[in-house]
Amino acid sequence: MKAVCVYCGSSPGFRAEYAQGARDLGRALVERDMALVYGGGKVGLMGIVADSVLEHGGTAIGVIPDALMQKEVGHRGLTELHVVRNMHERKQMMADRADAFIAMPGGVGTFEELFETFTWLQLGYHDKPVGLLNVAGFYDRMVDFLSHAVDEGFLKRIHADLLHVGLTPDALLDQLAAAPRVTVDKWQQGREQA
Repeated sequence: MKAVCVYCGSSPGFRAEYAQGARDLGRALVERDMALVYGGGKVGLMGIVADSVLEHGGTAIGVIPDALMQKEVGHRGLTELHVVRNMHERKQMMADRADAFIAMPGGVGTFEELFETFTWLQLGYHDKPVGLLNVAGFYDRMVDFLSHAVDEGFLKRIHADLLHVGLTPDALLDQLAAAPRVTVDKWQQGREQA
């Protein structure tokens, strides 16, 4: 993996562990010679992870829609900052530039980005690993809910298992690096298991 796309909050959250997790992830990426690809913001966990990458001498690539840049939330100190027309272009460029995806704590935007990328993997639109950095147990209920979806027949276990979960940046990056690059065909698997 040469670049990891990180989805995370434009807020730092209430727990100090979230900011520390972002700093630790930034350091871990640089130690593994991996570039950060992210939403281009200077605020919240987004800004913290980018600043950490830069402080440790790494590469931070931001992609931000013009409307957010106009609100002055764009990080102007990045290695690269791409200003695009809209959220669709932003997400596509981030996906194209990354070899893996990590979701840190965040809000609705983070969840949407995570689930879109996870859906693309499940449908075979890409074969890049996707993971949750479960800082301070932030994603415990989401992981439980995905298991509930499996139990209720709305998600196959083979697909749920495509989402890697780590408690620390190093543990998660190890999982993502070891994950096989497989193309999933949800519909073919459904026919085979029927």
